[in-house]
Amino acid sequence: GSVQPERKADLRAEVSAVVLQVLKENGDVVKRGDVLVRLDETAIRDSLSSAEASARSASLALDQAERQVERMKTLRTSGMTSAQAMDDSEVRRNNASSDLAAARTRAVLARQQLQRTLVRAPFDGVVSERKVSAGDTASVGKELLKVIDPTSMRFEGKVSADRISMVKAGQPVSFRINGYAGQEFRGVVRRVDPAANEVTRQVEVLVAFAPGSAQPRVSGLYGEGRIEAEATSALMLPEGTLVKAGDNAYAWRLKDQTLQKVGIKLGMRDPRSGNYEVQTGLAAGDIIMRNPSSAFSDGQKVQMATATKVATANGVKPAA
Repeated sequence: GSVQPERKADLRAEVSAVVLQVLKENGDVVKRGDVLVRLDETAIRDSLSSAEASARSASLALDQAERQVERMKTLRTSGMTSAQAMDDSEVRRNNASSDLAAARTRAVLARQQLQRTLVRAPFDGVVSERKVSAGDTASVGKELLKVIDPTSMRFEGKVSADRISMVKAGQPVSFRINGYAGQEFRGVVRRVDPAANEVTRQVEVLVAFAPGSAQPRVSGLYGEGRIEAEATSALMLPEGTLVKAGDNAYAWRLKDQTLQKVGIKLGMRDPRSGNYEVQTGLAAGDIIMRNPSSAFSDGQKVQMATATKVATANGVKPAA
């Protein structure tokens, strides 16, 4: 699978406008709320001014209609006006109230549109991909920037369906990532997808980096790892200590200052460390020659070298 951030955002335009300025480039660190892209606000600001003017006019019309209703109520009480005139004044007041509400709604919408001309970072992170430049026309839904949180990296791997029954949340995982040669990363299975891919028949497994483990800072890198579904204690030997002859294998053991050629039965190979399981022939604590030589012979006497101290040229600091 590959390394992907858990927190990532595709920032898209919410209004149709021309891009005036792109303030961040690929790789720039951003804080939550930082302005990343500035869009042209001229047309939206004109709409806001128009809506606010309409709201003020509608407010004055409503005040006048309410005063008219109060006057008609006084005249109606003294019998100097008809019921129809009273009803007409109330209708005009209600219409003025509706016009004011509509004008205020347009003003609120225009303010919201005005705020959307400033595209801000949704969280602390890094700009991973820039999609537009100054002068581009941004329609609604057009992708502008991508922001990722490099501290939320996780490994999204695939496991074949015939092995998925062995995978459970909480199991440790060891994996290597291209670009980080020789470095092993440790993680824990966080989630196993409930459905397999219809084409590959593989199941996605999400692996979180173990606490305190190193994390890559670049997303999209390919990785390959192994889920430690089960563990067992075994005697292990590095591959370099073994001598293989056909289907047989042996190692050179040092005992009582004598070399012994010991036939051994090998088990499984640990793909993570490269060591082989020794099932029979050796016991824990045996001294094995690390680099066997073709000059060795069974029963050959061996004398262990001892560290000696040699004086330096100036006689000040001895060296082993």
